[in-house]
Amino acid sequence: MDSPRFPIIEFPHLDNVELPRFRRVRLPQPLGVAIGDLANPVSQALAGIVGLNRLAAGASIAVAIGSRGISRIDEVAIAVVAYLKQRGYKPFIVPGMGSHGGGTAEGQVSVLGKLGITEEKVGCEIRSTMETVDYGEIEPGIRSRFDKNAAGADGVVVVNRVKAHTSFDRPIESGIVKMVAVGLGKQEGALNVHLTGPRGLSEILPKLAARALERAPICAGLALMEDAAKNLIHVGGVEVADFFTNDEKLLKIAKSMMALLPFDQMDGLIVEEIGKDISGTGVDPAISGRADIRGLSNPKPFIHKLAILGLTVKSEGNAMGIGLADYVTHEAVENLDLKSIYMNGLTATLVEKSRIPVVLKNDRVVMKAVAATCWQIETAKMRIAHIRNSLFLHEVMMSEPLYEEIRERDGVEALSEPEPPRFDNQGKLTSRI
Repeated sequence: MDSPRFPIIEFPHLDNVELPRFRRVRLPQPLGVAIGDLANPVSQALAGIVGLNRLAAGASIAVAIGSRGISRIDEVAIAVVAYLKQRGYKPFIVPGMGSHGGGTAEGQVSVLGKLGITEEKVGCEIRSTMETVDYGEIEPGIRSRFDKNAAGADGVVVVNRVKAHTSFDRPIESGIVKMVAVGLGKQEGALNVHLTGPRGLSEILPKLAARALERAPICAGLALMEDAAKNLIHVGGVEVADFFTNDEKLLKIAKSMMALLPFDQMDGLIVEEIGKDISGTGVDPAISGRADIRGLSNPKPFIHKLAILGLTVKSEGNAMGIGLADYVTHEAVENLDLKSIYMNGLTATLVEKSRIPVVLKNDRVVMKAVAATCWQIETAKMRIAHIRNSLFLHEVMMSEPLYEEIRERDGVEALSEPEPPRFDNQGKLTSRI
């Protein structure tokens, strides 16, 4: 990896900073009814799609799978392929992941493999390319592009999770529509959506998708949805004519199922790990309160200081979104893959999210820096929380002022007494979530 090297700079005055005590607290989060065996729900969902099942036996069907860490996506892919084969079709997998995987065909196959999707496991060929066909100009300088392998098939089944996007509210965010415009648009599609900033997401993306839906052989969608515990709770078949309305309807439900922190304001938030497998911005803006898109307001909560202690293994150094933080550990920075981060930033045109924040020696120093600069002088009054990542919010370490604010709410349960954070001899946090 192309990792940076930073000096370890000592700040003796931080040694004397007192950290607040943290109490482990269980928070209620919205849960749905988890789906058990996926074979029947997937088959039933696909069986109801007229646009798919009217194709003649022997038709080649491209199944588009993305790069996000969707719950049980390998099982979903296996079930989709099995149904198509049972119908007498000839399925193959195409990566629908825009510029991910380093923007290469081989890299995107590797991403699928890490999601458990291989030719051997799924039972069909994977055809990966960054080549696209051109479906024409939708605005000056912006053309609709579509995966060449998928465009050459008799049909395309688009599989994706419907969820909130990491930017700002709009009717269509992440879902099957976005996969048509961005995922199957490959590098060029991703770039076209982001070229004009926020307008690209709200206006250009729907136009790109609409053009592709007119001209590409898309015959079906399979919309997935998760609850706050990442249980798969919805598998629904979607006709091509319903892609937009289905995404809008499911997005409202998906947002109601998100795990959130129950605070409007915090003095500090310490995040153990970030990564692309957690969120497109490493830590979800609905948790960090920082989308930081110029010209747009940030969501709540308002957090004075944000610190990152490490990266997930699955992120493989792509810590896009690290620039949203105020502090990061030396260890985390030296595990960055700058090429992946910069590629992501350049494609998304949100390069500020790829910047590196203040780099400090270890977890202990980072946490002391948060306390020293969080705009609250008295330690006992500091409103600081500590989370594993922005997906796992069922248990949170929080200072007493935060706990006192929510202790009477239904479902809130104290799991420990308030205790000072614990570190090993190298300053690494051992009292983790």
